[in-house]
Amino acid sequence: MTSKTLQFKKPSLKGTITVPGDKSISHRSVMFGAIAKGTTTVEGFLLGDDCLSTIDCFRKLGVDITLDDTNVTITSDGMDAWQEPTDILYTGNSGTTTRLMLGLLAGSSVHAVLNGDASIGKRPMKRVINPLRDMNAHITGRADGQYTPLAVQGKILTPIDYTMPVASAQVKSAILLAALNADGTTIVREQEPSRDHTERMLRQFGADITSKDGVITFRGGQKLTATHVSVPGDISSAAFFLVAGALANESEITLHNVGLNPTRTGIIEALEAMGANMTITIDDEAAAEPTGKIVVKTSNLKATTIGGAVIPRLIDEIPIIALLATQAQGKTIIKDAEELKVKETNRIDAVVDELTKLGANITATEDGMIIEGPTPLHGATLHTYGDHRIGMMGAIAALITDGDVTLDDADCIAVSYPTFFDDLSTLQ
Repeated sequence: MTSKTLQFKKPSLKGTITVPGDKSISHRSVMFGAIAKGTTTVEGFLLGDDCLSTIDCFRKLGVDITLDDTNVTITSDGMDAWQEPTDILYTGNSGTTTRLMLGLLAGSSVHAVLNGDASIGKRPMKRVINPLRDMNAHITGRADGQYTPLAVQGKILTPIDYTMPVASAQVKSAILLAALNADGTTIVREQEPSRDHTERMLRQFGADITSKDGVITFRGGQKLTATHVSVPGDISSAAFFLVAGALANESEITLHNVGLNPTRTGIIEALEAMGANMTITIDDEAAAEPTGKIVVKTSNLKATTIGGAVIPRLIDEIPIIALLATQAQGKTIIKDAEELKVKETNRIDAVVDELTKLGANITATEDGMIIEGPTPLHGATLHTYGDHRIGMMGAIAALITDGDVTLDDADCIAVSYPTFFDDLSTLQ
């Protein structure tokens, strides 16, 4: 754990960067490559700690995976060829790895034990375990499967017709991955849309899956075919620079190859609602994952209300949106975001506590927060809670504070953005 002190002299940020590959898609590219028979190649892979945990898990299952910078090659004979691991599958800080692996292992032919770091040990797993058990999965663990470590005995599963109680791409994906080895057709019903990377990648690997009016239908027993995956830049990582460009004086930042999947672009809508000076150019809307270029400039910001159906599409960006709101004119309300309580930390409390240290006028609510702005911010020592998004929020805050900002644990940012500080330095 390394602390880092940041001091900027009211900088203008100018330049062009390409943010690292999308974390959600990077995880899935390895998982699907390990399921499919043949050789899958991936370009633009995110070399963050979370995604490396996914690679490590599949290597322990006997899958041949090689890394060449951000290019990954996965050679597999399919799920049937997976070997029973002799060691615990360690998922680190990655909730995506943990929850999606549960779905995959439940329908496999192996026995495995999953465990992660202290943060993962506190995150609720019953939301995934319960529907998987409805599919006849055999999963045991601490507090009857509420927390890791979790043991999975793979077996042929039964399909389910499942209505999602909350919008969660991780729960939905775990069910769909389990459904690969279910004897029949599984249906997942979403009340609010969550990110659809799993559905898109299933199609990319040759599966037949339908999505219409929030109803996803997927027939078990399908075999996937190895392919090439191009990972776009992560819009959740780009969000920090979009906010930086809007906040810093006389700034203009260009971001290339940003993923613009419609289930992920809530941050764009929030920025537009707050008056951000921003232009977007789509590269290829017909691609498996659409991408584009975003240019953002210093902006006069106004408050807004963020809630309802947009929340699942910007849930990971709420910490940096909260910082943006401290400099917007008026009262910004973020609501319907209870899901923030079960992230890497309770992000409602964490965001409110750390921005309050900087002088923000911010109050926690049961399902979000209320921010009054604009408010001048001052330096402070911030606790990151080992949460990469809280750490990056604090670093961007340092651009507009009067005084130093010290992060007690800057290393946690490597989970999703190992080159974050390098990219930030190129813009000054």
